[in-house]
Amino acid sequence: MLADSLNGESPAHNEALFENPFHIKDLMVFDDDTLQHMLSEGAFGLTSEMLARGLNGAPEAVLRRIEQNLSPQQRPLFMQALHSSASPSEIARARRQVLDNLFWEITYWKTPELYEELISGERLHPGIFQSLEPDIRDKTALDIGAGSGQASLECLQHGATLVYAIEPSPGLLHILERKLAHQAGENRIIPRMGRFDAIPLADSSVDCALSCSAFTAAPEQGGEPGLAELRRVTKSGGKIVLIWPRTEDRAWLAAHGFHYVALPLQQEMCVHFRSLDSALRCAHRFYAHNRMVMRYILASRQPEVPFSVLGVNPPLDYCWLEVKKNDIYAPKYER
Repeated sequence: MLADSLNGESPAHNEALFENPFHIKDLMVFDDDTLQHMLSEGAFGLTSEMLARGLNGAPEAVLRRIEQNLSPQQRPLFMQALHSSASPSEIARARRQVLDNLFWEITYWKTPELYEELISGERLHPGIFQSLEPDIRDKTALDIGAGSGQASLECLQHGATLVYAIEPSPGLLHILERKLAHQAGENRIIPRMGRFDAIPLADSSVDCALSCSAFTAAPEQGGEPGLAELRRVTKSGGKIVLIWPRTEDRAWLAAHGFHYVALPLQQEMCVHFRSLDSALRCAHRFYAHNRMVMRYILASRQPEVPFSVLGVNPPLDYCWLEVKKNDIYAPKYER
């Protein structure tokens, strides 16, 4: 067992396990549409120069895929940087930065089962969906950035007549489909591939559009294009709800008219991993920059870890915005 193998290991040995497990060839896991979205200039903190430096010496098939999915404006700069001289340390540093910046995107596509292992223990404050039930019961809901369906299933339990679960990762959608095969009322959840900036639904087709720990102010993960799409697909008088928003996005959300709600705590919230081994496995992969997590698990020998130890705000808050159609300012996106 992993727990036994790590018990008593030296700190230096444990620190060696805190490394990004992905390789540059893992960029091949994405489809062309996703690559074009991810590689647009500035998305995910990447520049054409950084990308070219990190791809120096990569397999020819990887280079061809990346070059083909860059915009015409990016391609000349990328090729120039690709053929410029760079030391091995510069190449290694740029490659690590590319992989670190795309860590979560690669995780969703390449190792969705491990991601599901992580989030299955992230239980939302029960008051969130209790508060949202009037906006969901007997209504059509959208769960955008649905992942493996945590919020979609909550909508179902709180009375939604229909839930569109939109997610770009085919692996996470497959996990949701497996869950639905054993879920009563599974035909009330409709999984579809899609992104924040291109929601595959008609105008004014849902009563409530929500996103749980997925939408951010960054354009590649929502931002202005994503908010415009959420407004487009939500009926007038309906709500856009962002559950467990990032702290750093609150000012942006307030500037866009969102109301912030934080629910009270009776006791500290924890992530409940499936087992001690699962807690250690997820700590290695997902909390690489917070060694307190590993130390806490090894000291407590329990699979529950407080959010305060993880260094993450607990899932006890949400933001909401009522949609008024005369406020919509962005054009409809082509699909």
